[in-house]
Amino acid sequence: MVRGGRGSPAGRSRLLAIGGRTLAAMAAGNLLWEFLQLPLFTLWKTASPTAIVFAVLHCWAGDVLIAFFALAGGILLTGGGWPARAYWRTAAVTIVLGLVYTVFSEWLNVTVRGSWAYAAAMPRVPPFGTGLSPLLQWIVVPLAALIWARGEISDPIPQPKGDISE
Repeated sequence: MVRGGRGSPAGRSRLLAIGGRTLAAMAAGNLLWEFLQLPLFTLWKTASPTAIVFAVLHCWAGDVLIAFFALAGGILLTGGGWPARAYWRTAAVTIVLGLVYTVFSEWLNVTVRGSWAYAAAMPRVPPFGTGLSPLLQWIVVPLAALIWARGEISDPIPQPKGDISE
């Protein structure tokens, strides 16, 4: 068996390490994005500072859940073995899953429920009138997180000490 391969303790450890780095980076990136895109939503001008902070933290918590399930779905749908193999295929599926959910969620919460509204400054993308900023969020943030987390893959797997050949 190849060390660090699928199913091995080193492979599971690498999955957890890089998966954890990816999710931590996505969490940080999404929190920053949520604050930066505030002027593109009506609550920026209509809500109290407390309501704005609550809305950002609420949306950010949802972002963290979306990131987790999108990455898990990406890993499962590409046959596992991530991050050692199918890294970019898994990344693409993860981003697509995040985008699909975002389009649905924005449609549901803006058009159907009226939970939030876009300011006039928010560019909208057809066919559902989804805000451009949330769409870019689910391309830029996961891609940046996956690129950053991938740096750890090139690190060699530590070999056990005390080998006879040493």
